[in-house]
Amino acid sequence: MARRGKKPEVPENHERWLITYADLITLLLIFFVIMYAMSKVDETKYNDLAQTLHLQFSSKGDSVLQQGSGVIGGMDSGKGKEGNLKDFEAFLEEMDKRKEQGLQDLMKIVNEYIEEEQLQDTVSIGDTPRGVAITLNDLLLFDLGKADLRENAYPILEKLASLFPTLNTKISIEGHTDDLPLATGAYYKDNWRLSSERSLSVLRYFTNEAGLPESMFLSTAYADTKPIVPNTSDENRQRNRRVEIIVLR
Repeated sequence: MARRGKKPEVPENHERWLITYADLITLLLIFFVIMYAMSKVDETKYNDLAQTLHLQFSSKGDSVLQQGSGVIGGMDSGKGKEGNLKDFEAFLEEMDKRKEQGLQDLMKIVNEYIEEEQLQDTVSIGDTPRGVAITLNDLLLFDLGKADLRENAYPILEKLASLFPTLNTKISIEGHTDDLPLATGAYYKDNWRLSSERSLSVLRYFTNEAGLPESMFLSTAYADTKPIVPNTSDENRQRNRRVEIIVLR
């Protein structure tokens, strides 16, 4: 009787770890793609949505959500994903329209105030791609080479402070100077520091004096890097010394 031979041993696969490693790398890639996508959320629109949902959930009686009507109320499971997406996009579009209307109302009110107070020589307002830009000449705000607010500055800043709470947006306060170096022994080392301190002085008025939330504001200093007109005359340099308050879109 012939002896049965031993079964040949199956060689051990020493590269199976590569499969686990490849799976791990794939999962990490998916994780970072998701994290990147989440980081690109429009902060302003997210805040708009969060505030609206909070108001709707906390309201009583005629709540849009309770009645199931309106943009958010219509986002029920019966419409399906495509219908809900369209409703959500319509909601965001409506929020954008409201914000834009708020900016236009701000321009109208500030323009009327400038005319009533005859501030055309020191205050101007314009509509820019970034938002509504309110330009305050340094003659109105500060003494030469200083960053402490003058008494003449308070009425216009008080007026703006009364309007800003109605706007759900960020406000950038930007300091600018002319191209002349500061005098030897001046309090501030250079135009960068001067423009920064002037921006912060205006910001501090809104937060410390008017009590507006610090999260509403940004502060930026440009020194003489963004002139309105060439620094070729005293008149032009005067125009370039300014603080711009940009109500961002």
